[in-house]
Amino acid sequence: MKCTFVSIIILLLAGISASTQQEAEQARIVELTLHPVEAPEPAQRYQLLPKAEQLRDANAVPLYEKATQSLPKNFRRDQISQWLNTPLDKLPSQEVQLILQQHEPTLQLLEQADKCKYCNWPDSEVDEDQLMEDLSKYRQIIFILALQARLQIAQGQYAKAIDTLQTSFTMAKRLATAPTLIQGLIGVSTAAFMCRQLEQFIQRTDAPNLYWALQNLPRPLVDLTEIIELEMPDIRRKVRLQMDRLDRHVAALQCIEAIRLYAANNGELPNELSNITDVAIPDDPAIEKPFMYHRTGSKAILEAPAPEGATAKYAMRYELKLKNE
Repeated sequence: MKCTFVSIIILLLAGISASTQQEAEQARIVELTLHPVEAPEPAQRYQLLPKAEQLRDANAVPLYEKATQSLPKNFRRDQISQWLNTPLDKLPSQEVQLILQQHEPTLQLLEQADKCKYCNWPDSEVDEDQLMEDLSKYRQIIFILALQARLQIAQGQYAKAIDTLQTSFTMAKRLATAPTLIQGLIGVSTAAFMCRQLEQFIQRTDAPNLYWALQNLPRPLVDLTEIIELEMPDIRRKVRLQMDRLDRHVAALQCIEAIRLYAANNGELPNELSNITDVAIPDDPAIEKPFMYHRTGSKAILEAPAPEGATAKYAMRYELKLKNE
């Protein structure tokens, strides 16, 4: 019974960031238009997780609990889902801002939790009904964080967008330390969804390069290794695939930021990833091999196959185009 329940949750969470059912079942193909951007000065200027010196001596768990309790009842899920798939230049800023204002208490609590040094979850058992309720609330939080980041990116408020991404990645990572696998899977889903907002970020003409910020993220980003040790082999395999897909997503974005760095110095896309020598190029962590890359004229493809034994939905493909201005 538990195995079936967890499998259902994995499917639900894996589909959160998919635009359509077809996308949830097939390899994801993403077209990105890149602008050459050099590394920030200093290189460590931007961070996607808070620095130790920024943290205060407090426990984040009560703040996360208050955040879920503060969610408004009239959640406009369909409208928000539509906005999360709307091109940034067509995003209705005023309408989005009104929705975000309704969630302001929740967002403030999440920001406060981001700066806490500890995250000590209670060890008490949680029943399936409670887990499903928590899943619904955290799904709402994921959507609101993503919507806020998307609006900030659209408005060119990049420092604020990075803060929102940091709040999201911190929560995702901390959910991995919660006592249930379901909470950890919510963490994986949160981080994966925010990686999609990073794809919007790196396409903006004047957005800073986040190569070093991505480089500094831990691998695995959301580590469920310990909590799945007691699970059935099939569950362990499914969870590991989710973790690997997230880490692959982060590594691919780091590669793309390295390509933007190369373009800033050379005025073109690299013919091969090995042409990039100023920074290190990460391997695909899902298969522990280099990403596949090839350039065709003014475009390039960065891709990775599905891991052995996995379905096509675990493959990825980025179609890159450079826009010099």
